[in-house]
Amino acid sequence: MPENSGKNTDKSLTPNAMSRLTVDENVPLAPHTTLKVGGPARFLARASTEEQIIDALEFARKRACPVFILGGGSNVLISDSGFPGLVLKIELPGIREEPDGSISAAAGEEWDAFVRHCVDRNLAGIECLSGIPGTVGGTPVQNVGAYGAEVGEVITRVRVLDRTNASILNLSGNDCGFAYRTSIFNSCSRDRFIVLRIGFSLRPGGTPRIRYQDLQRHFSGKTRPPGLQEVRDAVLQIRDVKGMVLRDQDPDSRSAGSFFKNPVLSPEQVSGVEEKARSIGILRPSERVPRFAAAGQEKVAAAWLVERAGFHRGFISGRAGISRKHSLAIINLGGAGAHDIVDLMRSIQERVHTLFGIDLLPEPVFIGNFNFGVRHPN
Repeated sequence: MPENSGKNTDKSLTPNAMSRLTVDENVPLAPHTTLKVGGPARFLARASTEEQIIDALEFARKRACPVFILGGGSNVLISDSGFPGLVLKIELPGIREEPDGSISAAAGEEWDAFVRHCVDRNLAGIECLSGIPGTVGGTPVQNVGAYGAEVGEVITRVRVLDRTNASILNLSGNDCGFAYRTSIFNSCSRDRFIVLRIGFSLRPGGTPRIRYQDLQRHFSGKTRPPGLQEVRDAVLQIRDVKGMVLRDQDPDSRSAGSFFKNPVLSPEQVSGVEEKARSIGILRPSERVPRFAAAGQEKVAAAWLVERAGFHRGFISGRAGISRKHSLAIINLGGAGAHDIVDLMRSIQERVHTLFGIDLLPEPVFIGNFNFGVRHPN
């Protein structure tokens, strides 16, 4: 790996002068993530056009190096050794009204700015997804969801680049295989497609759907249904209280968001968790484990499991810790490496499994070399 970082000046690393794609070498990735963790990329390119994306892939092909697609860096954990290939940062711009009455946004648009754009135009459907960091292109990958809404509910089409043959495809929402925190983009077709633009079917003049308990509590006692802007403001306020709105001055927001998925269990499994919890005195006989309905199954609150396993808000483990505002947010306390984050993650997972027999699955995507069988020293 080159010793010097910065913009590359070797003309051989400029794939196509017409595309004006610039490839930098040995670029630290921590500043490109919300956790502020991660080693260097061997190469990094920023693409603001589809042609630049194609050129970047050709650049990587000629050098037989792997490619990682980076958006806003809000849902990734990059290893301390970094990434040994090309990191392609997608910065495609543009929001537009489509002829069929829908609205679309390019993958590089900031997600919350797009939500604000839609709320300002009285388009209902994504107001409950306000404040989520990252870019539009990242939302279908994980089927981003919050406060009773999932983006897959309103996505009608996704324009993608198929990396197997460099062709452009338009996938329908059904083609994307949306499920809880899942899509074809992070499961069966992982690493095959690059998201370019997304079409959304929103409701002009529609009323917000208040499904989530926190929001229902917030608006209880109101004499009239809230408008879209009121719901957006409430979501931002609730997220801010939990440290889930990125603020430079707030160390509790230096995270990858909720680090663990809510386990989806059968009613019998939930009963088993409650039985274990009562047997060790964590749950009183009259209490129930917090859960949410999930299509014949139940989502158990991962935050409850983490807290009852002894990892309270403000918990510190070396240079990593748990947010003082939200027990599902693992944060970088300053100078943490990926190994610090992984050590705390594993401690939580092991304790939850020992107490409740539940495997907590992480939400972030792990990039680079992680040896999960070795505990690194602090």
